[in-house]
This record gives sequence, C-alpha cells and structure tokens, in this order.
Amino acid sequence: MSKRTIGLDEQLYSYLLSVSLRESEILQKLRQETATHPQGTMQISPEQGQFMRLLIQLIGAKKTLEVGVFTGYSSLSVALALPADGKIIACDVSEEFTAIARRYWQQAGVADKIDLRLAPALETLDELLAKGQAETFDFAFIDADKENYDGYYERSLQLIRPGGLIAIDNVLWSGRIADPQIQDESTQAIRALNQKLRDDERVTLSLIPIGDGLTLALKRH
Repeated sequence: MSKRTIGLDEQLYSYLLSVSLRESEILQKLRQETATHPQGTMQISPEQGQFMRLLIQLIGAKKTLEVGVFTGYSSLSVALALPADGKIIACDVSEEFTAIARRYWQQAGVADKIDLRLAPALETLDELLAKGQAETFDFAFIDADKENYDGYYERSLQLIRPGGLIAIDNVLWSGRIADPQIQDESTQAIRALNQKLRDDERVTLSLIPIGDGLTLALKRH
C-alpha cells in the first residue's frame, strides 16, 4: 500500500507496459511512425490509449467527440473500442497531420466511424450545438491548443449527455504546471482550467497521473 501516488522510473514504466499493454499491430505501427515525426511528443502514450478504450467500454459509448486529432492515435484507439455503429466527430485544423490519421483509420477498417471536421474546433462545436446536438454525445476527449481549453470544455459539457464523460489531456503539462516561475499563456490556461474544474459542481472529477496528466469529468445528472 501507499498513501500517495508513486513515481515511475524507466524500469517500473517498462514493467507496467510489459504486464498490461495490449496494443494492436495497427496502433503500434501508428505510434512508431508518429515517433519519427518532428512533433511526435504530441502523441498520447499507449497506456493512455488503452485506458481510454476501457473508459469507452465502461460507459457504453457510441457517439464521441475529439478535439485535436494530430496523427490519429487517440481517435483510432477510441474507434477500435466503439461498437460497429459508433461514431466520432473529430476536430482538427491540419490537413497534413490528419492525412496520416486517415491512412491508419482506413487500414484499421474504422474510417467510416470517424467524421473529421477540418476547421477551428470552437466553430465545429458551436455548429453542433446550433444543430441541436446538445446532450447527445457520450464521451469527449480534449487535446488541442491549450489557450482554448476552457472554451472546448464548456462546449463539450453542453454536448455531453448527463452521465457522459469528458477527458482532458496534458493537465500536468510535464510538471511545468506546478512551477510558479512558468507563466506562458498555455501553462496559465491549463492552470486556470484545473482550478476551475476543482470547484465545478456540474461534474464529478478525478485527475489521473497517466501520460501527461488526464482529467476525467463526469457530467452530473
């Protein structure tokens, strides 16, 4: 037992992966290709992808939202866990990055589950709300530009059904979040949202120290 969360050095992290990671060949290939990308550190960790697949199954999700696609590892992870009639509306602004994602979605046979919207995500989310999509989504994953995190959260909260789940990535920000000397705009935006979520009675909250920190916010009834 431990009265606090333990840290993971390389040896312990390797052990964790060795006894728990169930990563399909297509996910492994995508992760390996993304690792060679100049911005490869933007990809989520494989154990986080697996955790998200578990969450999708636990809440019986069928209709999900993703804000920030990059090369598609998170959306592919979720799509593989969704039922045959499941759907992801995926928001991104980069044709270049998402071209890689599209290729792997196609190879994995899940391209028909993913509706990619190439536009600023706030515009896409506002459009969904305007078209009467409020409280119709089961799950949302937010992993895009940090300055707009609050806007993504507020709109996702409207789009998620009661009992639905929002997952917000990078909330520990490689530890920079806890350093008061770091005051750049992205760090301040994450700090502000973390503080807001702590006191937000609209959700049940847990911040999980997986990957770069993952906040789970369950919308209350």
